Amino acid sequence: GPISEINLTENTQPAIFVVSYSIFSVMKEEFNIDLNKANYFAGHSLGEYSALTCANSLKFEEAICLLHQRGKSMQEAVPRDKGNMLAIIGLKKNEILEEINSILIEDGVCEIANDNCPGQIVVSGDKNSIQHLYEKIKKKSIRGVILPVSAPFHCSMMESAEKKMSNKILETTFNSPKPSIISNVTAKDENEVSVIKKLLIKQITTTVRWRESVEHMINKGSNEFIEIGPGKVLSGLVKRIIKESKATSINSVEDIKNNIK
Repeated sequence: GPISEINLTENTQPAIFVVSYSIFSVMKEEFNIDLNKANYFAGHSLGEYSALTCANSLKFEEAICLLHQRGKSMQEAVPRDKGNMLAIIGLKKNEILEEINSILIEDGVCEIANDNCPGQIVVSGDKNSIQHLYEKIKKKSIRGVILPVSAPFHCSMMESAEKKMSNKILETTFNSPKPSIISNVTAKDENEVSVIKKLLIKQITTTVRWRESVEHMINKGSNEFIEIGPGKVLSGLVKRIIKESKATSINSVEDIKNNIK
């Protein structure tokens, strides 16, 4: 059947954000957890908007509005069947770049979209190039998984989305986040409003540097991570980036009661 409305990224992005922010609010208000004691906030891709809202940098209504537009413009950037994303398991970033360089066809796009954790990197690009890369790594017995996404996110094919979002983000009022936010683009803490805006715009076509973001927080002395929102993906990645860290995921009131002392 047709892809249900909720699967379209213009609807899923605000929906995931609302779930994450609601859990955060319950933790703060009902359970009196002082989340401002946190050293950093960080989020993966659209999660960066959740992190900015929780850090009082972005208003809730503005974030919903921006994410709806972000999803819509990302969806419209590439016709439905023209792009793909491929998760590659077990290779390092430089090894993947070598593989990409060896298959790249003229006018083809194949770029690293997410550097998630050691041995889990997602590439994004046009269907043809991604298929070539998939075949090539398969011959070498390297595991690859084509992802069921509606567009090739975080690569140069998203350029029109970046352009559309540019003015919308620049026109939106942001405050300096407290605590600092770790940017997907720089993998460092950022709290200068004009820089945060530029990086949010750039984030649409750029690699989500999650592995380096977590390493940065750890190098700066963080060792406890709380993932807020639907699913447990990020806390799983944190544990794979640094085995000694404590990572908890909270996606229900039960989780709050069980995990927060």
